[in-house]
Amino acid sequence: MRPFILAAAALLSLGAIAPAQAADTTPAPKRGLFLTVTGADSSWIRGVMLHCAPEPAGHHPQAANACEAIARARGDFNRLPDDPHVCTKEYEPVTARVTGTHKGRSVSWRKTYPNACTLDADTGHVFRF
Repeated sequence: MRPFILAAAALLSLGAIAPAQAADTTPAPKRGLFLTVTGADSSWIRGVMLHCAPEPAGHHPQAANACEAIARARGDFNRLPDDPHVCTKEYEPVTARVTGTHKGRSVSWRKTYPNACTLDADTGHVFRF
C-alpha cells in the first residue's frame, strides 16, 4: 500500500509542474540573457545563460562571439549579423527565444525558422550552443 501512495504523490507533483512548463511562463532573468532553441511542437529544447557585461560569461560555448554580435545589432535580435551559407529546404521548424536584459533594457524576442540551418545562417554565433 505504501509504494502506491508514494507513486501517486509523485504523479500528482509532476502534474502540478506540467501546466507551468506548457504555459511557457519562464520568468526573465534579472541580468543576462536566457537563450533557447526549441524543436517543432516543443519536442526538444536546449538553452543557455549568456552574460555580456562586464565581460562575456555564462554557459554559452561562444560567449564572446555571441556578445559581439548582439552588441553590433545594438541588442535588436532582428538585426543580428548573419552568416550566410547554403541550407537545404528541409522543413523541420525550430524556434529561437531570448528573454532577459541587455545593457539595462528588457529583451523578449522569438522567431521560428524553417530549420536549424536557416537559424544558424540568420543569427550567426548567437544560437550556436
